[in-house]
Amino acid sequence: MRTQVAIIGGGPAGLLLSHLLHLQGIDSVVLESRDRGYVERRQRAGMLEQGTTDVLRESGAGERLDREGLVHHGLELRFGGAGHRIPLTDLTGRTVTVYAQTEIVKDLVARRLADGGDVRFETEAVGVDASAPSVAFRDRAGRTGTLECDYIAACDGFHGVGRPAVPGLRTFSREYPFAWLGILADVPPSTEELIYAGHERGFALHSLRSPQVSRLYLQVPPDEDIAAWPDARIWEELAARFATGDGWKLQEGPITDKSITPMRSFVAEPMRHDRLFLAGDAAHIVPPTGAKGLNLAVSDVIVLARALTERYATGSDTLLDAYSSTCLRRVWRAEHFSYWMTTLLHVDPAADDFALRLQRSHLDYVVSSEAAKTTLAENYTGLPIG
Repeated sequence: MRTQVAIIGGGPAGLLLSHLLHLQGIDSVVLESRDRGYVERRQRAGMLEQGTTDVLRESGAGERLDREGLVHHGLELRFGGAGHRIPLTDLTGRTVTVYAQTEIVKDLVARRLADGGDVRFETEAVGVDASAPSVAFRDRAGRTGTLECDYIAACDGFHGVGRPAVPGLRTFSREYPFAWLGILADVPPSTEELIYAGHERGFALHSLRSPQVSRLYLQVPPDEDIAAWPDARIWEELAARFATGDGWKLQEGPITDKSITPMRSFVAEPMRHDRLFLAGDAAHIVPPTGAKGLNLAVSDVIVLARALTERYATGSDTLLDAYSSTCLRRVWRAEHFSYWMTTLLHVDPAADDFALRLQRSHLDYVVSSEAAKTTLAENYTGLPIG
């Protein structure tokens, strides 16, 4: 087997890269270890930056996004029993959109298959050669083979085979002393815009998946047992952390899913070795507070698609050679923003009274300063790609 670009991973990054390359006449094969149903049901974040929605629309993959996506023009920071709106669009001219990652994957799978794309589910990449570029794989029947190519894009997540194939890799990481307990509930959202709540008992986030489904999160210890959180306790704790002095009420409903997610930051440098390129979670992880994970993966593959297009069109390696440094500038900015949002709103169990007073002072400054609100809004809606 041979193709121009071998793509490991059939999540949104790998599928979008394959789609963007197809639009430029560049062949690719996507190898995905899981079956199609699993990939299309895998729950992940769904807050899209302006740049992410723009590329989906411009590439012809945004029809259902435009029909079903929920556009947000602001968000609320809530603390001290009061809410403070950050008017994202007024400050930046940009928006964010709620559209579940599962739906993006469904849209991209449908587009690739309709366009005759080669997406191989239940086909696991088991080895990578970055110099004589090829990917060794094993299919659902246990048969092995080799996919030869010009370039390899490892969009295969934190535990994939791509990153270990990069020699001399330098990694940076931080573990946070808390985690998120997340729920999906069959209840209309209690708010039209996201609420990021800082409370003495811990952080809480009110998000949504659709006009009928709410997505909510609670800060919990990293070793928390989910069995310790029956539905009634979850709703009681959420109500306490979102409580305001104006009588705002949290709507409750049946909880359909519960999970606990650890919080960490991770970056691997460089994001390229020879003809192997890392993208998305293969190269970086961010805490979910800033809603950057999916958007960073999308920006990586946009940069890579542009570079590969230039290479095949002109023979120039200029953009390919700059891939890692170009992506890492945006990665580190997003890492800092996610860290900043996380430490601004969560309660560190080791914090003393002095640290807690500094945190409250910082929150007061953010919601009272036009410059600080603009900084938050610029980073939240997404900085330029590339």
